[in-house]
Amino acid sequence: MQTKHSFVDRIEETIIALLLGLMTAITFANVIARFGFNSNILWALEATVFLFAWLVLLGASYAVKKHSHLGVDAVINILSPSTARLVGLFSAACCLAFSLLMLKGAYDYWAVFADLPPTSGRWFPTGFADKFRSQSFYEVQDIPMVGMFKFLEDMINYGDEYEKLPKVVPYIVLPVSMALLVYRFVQASIAIWRGETDRLVASHEVEDEIEEVRALQGEHD
Repeated sequence: MQTKHSFVDRIEETIIALLLGLMTAITFANVIARFGFNSNILWALEATVFLFAWLVLLGASYAVKKHSHLGVDAVINILSPSTARLVGLFSAACCLAFSLLMLKGAYDYWAVFADLPPTSGRWFPTGFADKFRSQSFYEVQDIPMVGMFKFLEDMINYGDEYEKLPKVVPYIVLPVSMALLVYRFVQASIAIWRGETDRLVASHEVEDEIEEVRALQGEHD
């Protein structure tokens, strides 16, 4: 099980590092083009914005998994273990409800770009809309069409060619990241229910961090 978790961790960390590296490389290349060659990579800014959005949205679920989100634990630390566990379950339930609402909104926003019906229902999905206005022809502003996505022209754009990258491609991170967030909050809720932890965020006290470092050093010695 530990090996499986380590493998998944490496995949997630690699994706996050790749996104950060691409952002840095594109920005650096654009600076060189502008000041070295008096030119400009027209799509650089938009690509960097999309990559940053992917980084933040995918990183949010990873941070839940690693208990890395900032939190105030002053109240939890003075509660009894059983009360702290109940508070943790309540917090997890609130976060799970919020992430489910975000998942519905994210899918509904992305679906029309994929020529798919959004869900019906104001707060929670009650089915799929019978009628909707497809926006599969919508394109980004500057990023040119990439050959590997040519299949989308026949799949969702009725054979019409894309000049720029269709919005369905970069915006797919919305439902994917929200689905991951729901999954991570479910995992966190189960961990609290089982008594493996009593909170969604890790304690950020310096003493706790020092103890963790010492424990890791003891394992390597």
